[in-house]
This record gives sequence, C-alpha cells and structure tokens, in this order.
Amino acid sequence: MKKLYSILLSATVIISAPALAKVSPQEAAKLDNELTPMGAERSGNANGSIPAWDGGLNRVPKGYQVGEHHKDPFAEEKPLLVIDQTNVEKYKDHLSAGQVAMIKQYPDYVIKVFPTHRTASFPQKVYDYSKKNALKATLTADGAGLNNAKVGVPFPIPQNGLEAIWNHLTRYRGEYITREYIQVTPQEDGSFTPVKFEQESLQYYVQENPEKDNLLFLYKQRITAPSRLAGQVLLVHETANQVEDPRRAWRYDPGRRRAQRTPTVAYDAPALASDGLSTVDNFDMFSGSPDKYEWKIVGKKEMFIPYNSYKLHSDQLNYNDIIKPGHINQDLARYELHRVWVVEATLKSTEQNIYSRRTFYLDEDSWQAALVDHYDNQGKLWRVAEAHALNYYEVPVLWSTLDVIHDLNAKRYIAFGLDNKENMYDFQTPLKYNQFTASALRREGR
Repeated sequence: MKKLYSILLSATVIISAPALAKVSPQEAAKLDNELTPMGAERSGNANGSIPAWDGGLNRVPKGYQVGEHHKDPFAEEKPLLVIDQTNVEKYKDHLSAGQVAMIKQYPDYVIKVFPTHRTASFPQKVYDYSKKNALKATLTADGAGLNNAKVGVPFPIPQNGLEAIWNHLTRYRGEYITREYIQVTPQEDGSFTPVKFEQESLQYYVQENPEKDNLLFLYKQRITAPSRLAGQVLLVHETANQVEDPRRAWRYDPGRRRAQRTPTVAYDAPALASDGLSTVDNFDMFSGSPDKYEWKIVGKKEMFIPYNSYKLHSDQLNYNDIIKPGHINQDLARYELHRVWVVEATLKSTEQNIYSRRTFYLDEDSWQAALVDHYDNQGKLWRVAEAHALNYYEVPVLWSTLDVIHDLNAKRYIAFGLDNKENMYDFQTPLKYNQFTASALRREGR
C-alpha cells in the first residue's frame, strides 16, 4: 500500500505540474526593469550587434496612410554580410539546421544579414496584461489549455517549453483581422498557379471582455480564385482547450451548397490547397493543440532570423519577382541577428504525426515563431519553415507578411501570405460572432 501510495502521489505531481507555473512577485518585477513586458531581455548583447529594446517601432512613418502597404523604414540600409555556400560553416552557430540545409542544397540560396532593429511593439494593454498574467496564469492539468490569462502573453517568464509555445499560440495579432492573400505551391521549375484567399479572424483571447468564453479565436477562410477552387470556405472555432473541447470546424462546398461539420481540420491533416506540402498545424508556423508533443526549452541563443521584411511586402513587387524555383527570391529577404527561445517538440510515444520532432525558434520580443525545423519519423530533417515578419505600425503588432515551408525531399515549397497586389490588412473593422456560424456560411454561399 505504501508503494502504491507513492506511485499515485508521484503521478499526481506529474499531472498537476503544469498548473503550478505562476512566477513569484519578485520574478514578475523583472518585467519592469531587467525584462520587457513580453519577457525579453531589455539590454543589448555584449558587442552591440543586438541593441537594447527602446519600446520598438510604434509610430507610423511620415506620409503613411492606413490601408496602404507599409513603407520600409530601413530601405536605405545595406547588408552587413551575405551567407552562402562559401562561408556557411563560419556562421552556422547563428543558423538553424534548416537554414544550413537550404544553403547547401541550393547554390543560389543566400542569407543577407542587415543591422538589427528591435521593432516589435504592441498596444499598452498587451504589456499590462502580460505582467498580470505572469502572476496568475497557469496551464490546465493536461497542459492543453489556459487558466487566468487573457490579452497579453500568458507566460512572459516561461518555466518550460509548453508555456513558451502557448505564448506563440496566444500572441497578439490584433483583435479583428480582415485580409486578402495569395498562396502558391510552385513546381520544381518555379511555375505556379496563385490561389487567392479572403480571411476574417475575430481574436477572442486578446479582448478584455470577449463575447464568448472558452474560445481563442474564430477564423473564416474563403477561396476566391482560381475558378475551379473558388467558393470553398473553411470556418474554425479555436477553443481554449482542444482536449476537453476539440476545435470545431466546418467546410462549405459550393457544389453541394451546404456547410458541413468536419473533424479533419486539425493536427497533421493536409492544409487546404497545399498540394500536400503543409499540414493544418503548420498554419501560422504552429497552430492548434500542443498535446501530441513533449515540449522542452533548450535555451536562448542569437540567430539570424527573418525580420523587418518590408521589402518582401512591397506593393512594387509582382509575385513572379518573389517566387522562384526551389525557394523564394532571397535577394528580397532580410535577416537580422536576434535572440530567440529554442524550443524542442518531441512526439509522444503514444501519439502519431507526420513530424516526429520540431525545433522552434521564437523571437524573444514578440513570441513569433521565426523558424521551425521539421523532422520525419526516421528523425531526418524534412521541412524548413520561415516567417518573414514586420511591424504593422498602425496597430502596432509584429506579425509575418509571408510564411514559407520548404520540403527538402520534394525540392518544392509552399508560400502563403503573399499580399503585394492585394488589399492591405484591415485591423480596424469590428467583427461579430454571428459572422462565424455555419448558417452565415450558407448565406454567403447563396
């Protein structure tokens, strides 16, 4: 009986451990001096190549009007260095395994490193709630949900990898988002057919008084081109705990003219119109429930990550300027040296997923996943994801303008978020719950 009691006690400690993650008032006080409200180090690095955080970019440039593509504050800067096959070994400590693999696989794949600007900034309420969350936010016993957290990042001082990935899942991206973007899956020769999406998203987690409980966000994605795919709509209700209350999703089929509940919009199911090059949980670099993986913080390091990608976002570019065989046009991509949290996700022995392991590189200033390396079930590096981020300074919020997933085996990639010739994101127009129901899909279809 004593042995049984000891086993049960140990099991209880393991199960309930995620719920004991609040930090002390002394630790939380660091968010006002040593750390930023998001939990990043305020100071720069030793040699000054990473500057101190000064509040980020929170003023719109002169002449910018809301609704325009964003002006590049750093358009006149030149690269500090270019990393290619001739010098990749010299700089590999600042690169992910995926970045090194891309350089070695493609002779024309280069990484142009520019001066670092810590432009990430967010509304004051995000900072205020992040500091509150540090003192009271906890994970549910299964680690698949949150308690006592809203608006800000739940764990600005993370104690484990699960808390770190929840910071990415709940990071601020505005309260309402209406946008148009193009998704492409180029063939090996670079030819592609653009697929145009219209998206609406209502972010409940970041609202102080949300209309509904137990929801992180509502999401609606509609294909408008090409004609063979046009009319398909995906609707998602993202719940706060997808083990207790699984994600709810519907698809609208224009052929059948009805919205149908679907259980397959989760985990490693193929993403819509992705040609098998990405999964549902690849969306936004990682989305959905984290319950299939064991999560571990490996540490922090300085890395060259995509950042301040205003050039890649420019409305002066055509999609043919960006999309090239094997990878996007790296002459348009900008990389900077930033500190990142390195988080390892290892598939649980009881679970199944096409990715046995994923390594995440989370920007310390925003919790945006900047890079993700994906490994197959033989443990080999398979897919390499990059999020090319910028500060949408009218909000303000740091978020990606383009996500790219490279398949090293297929020598192909998927790029989603291309917006150079589309209407710019609308963060201002309010959205309501009744716009995200199955009946709303049917009305829109008619």
